[in-house]
Amino acid sequence: MKKSYAVIGLGRFGGSICRTLVEEGMEVLGIDINEERVNQYSMIASHAVVGDTTDENVLKSLGIRNFDHVIVAIGDDIQASILTTLILKELGVGRITAKAQNDYHGKVLQKIGADQVVHPERDMGKRIAINMASNSVLDYLELSAEHSIVEIAANRKLSGNTIMELDIRKKYGLNIVAIKRGEEIIVSPQAKEIIQSDDVLIVIGNDHDIDRFEKQVLE
Repeated sequence: MKKSYAVIGLGRFGGSICRTLVEEGMEVLGIDINEERVNQYSMIASHAVVGDTTDENVLKSLGIRNFDHVIVAIGDDIQASILTTLILKELGVGRITAKAQNDYHGKVLQKIGADQVVHPERDMGKRIAINMASNSVLDYLELSAEHSIVEIAANRKLSGNTIMELDIRKKYGLNIVAIKRGEEIIVSPQAKEIIQSDDVLIVIGNDHDIDRFEKQVLE
């Protein structure tokens, strides 16, 4: 099911999240206090508006509590970031992810109710957006402009089949390099290995092929 997202702050980090969520087929509202940035993303996001998100009335007027997930990606204004997160929590937003400038800022965001705190210097916006948009992709690591490693939760279409039967290398050009099974990690699993329902598959391949695999097999 298509989810709705609001991204507050359309700088480098927030813009990356906004762009990737749109590419993943999600409905995205982009919000920034800077009109130039909003104009830049008006053709990318589903909707883009100029707004001061430290004003509760502005957030109410945008119907912010109706969004499945709100990402606070405000740049250097730590006070605005904290105040926006606090208002979102008070308005009853279902899930809030907030960008932290440093560890102290991150601790404050957690204390006031952010569900997830991310540090841009450690977490790529694209990686986080893909995790948000997919119920099956648990983690994502970009290897190059075109290739990535993803952790995928085995679903009903995958479990009960051997790697040979799935044959995702031939069908999708992807390779299962390891399987996480509880505390165990099976590196370079054999073709006869049967995928179990709680397995996590570590898959490597071209981004286009990963996206095709996710849409055809994981949804």
